[in-house]
Amino acid sequence: MVQPLKKHSLLAYVVLVPFAFVMLLPLLLLVSTAFKTLPELMSIDFHWLPEALSFDNFRKAMSVAPFGWYYLNTIIVVVMVLAVQIVTISLAAYAFGRLKFPGRDILFVLFLVQLLVPPQSVVVPNYHTISTLKLLDTKIAIGVVYFASAYGTFLMRQAFKAIPKEMEDSVKMDGGGGLTTIIHVLLPLAKPSLIAFAMVSLSFHWNEFFWPLIVTDTRKARLLTVGLALLSQATESNPEWSLTMAATIIVVLPLLLAFIVFQRRFIQSFMHSGLKG
Repeated sequence: MVQPLKKHSLLAYVVLVPFAFVMLLPLLLLVSTAFKTLPELMSIDFHWLPEALSFDNFRKAMSVAPFGWYYLNTIIVVVMVLAVQIVTISLAAYAFGRLKFPGRDILFVLFLVQLLVPPQSVVVPNYHTISTLKLLDTKIAIGVVYFASAYGTFLMRQAFKAIPKEMEDSVKMDGGGGLTTIIHVLLPLAKPSLIAFAMVSLSFHWNEFFWPLIVTDTRKARLLTVGLALLSQATESNPEWSLTMAATIIVVLPLLLAFIVFQRRFIQSFMHSGLKG
């Protein structure tokens, strides 16, 4: 039997449905524009739906810019950064959350201070370091500045601290060390927090623009966001909004599909990680 909606539930739907439509409006306009021809787009009569479903703008965008290379570069960078971050944040979280040593809490606070430092304020010294190491225009140049994460360390430290000490002691009794404890006990039990951080990391570095723009010059290391910006600049003299919107969909489609498919897991991971903190 279908339960009638309560008054507060009905009010929530009345408020949230129009709000959701307003939030989706730019995305709907983006998709609609991507499938329109230039004459149709410049027409005085506005129509939400294109007259005919055509993928010409997508084919043209792929031919104008090497998005295949950009996709490959982006996937390599985000996976590389996430893989290194999992190692660094797990080790740092174990040290700050499970080990006892003089000045631990003070060091942890100092470690978290980097969350307050705007990334743009360290661009010049980072660029100088990358240039000195002769790593400009490489994928490692993009990712190396993100190999350590204060946010990820904080998240994993809170998750590790919530795990009973007895489980770690049982591993030590069997002859296991700290690394064994992290791999076989702490990380499996902190899986929701790890998934939450992985989703944030993948999304952030997929959309990263400023730093990749500075340290890359050729297609061998450029990311999707930089390629999209260069495509937009190339069409500034003769604006082709349909082409730009099609290229934008090419860039955001993987993240959009991933969120649609894994949205339940995404929300649950953040809820569990929040409860553990």
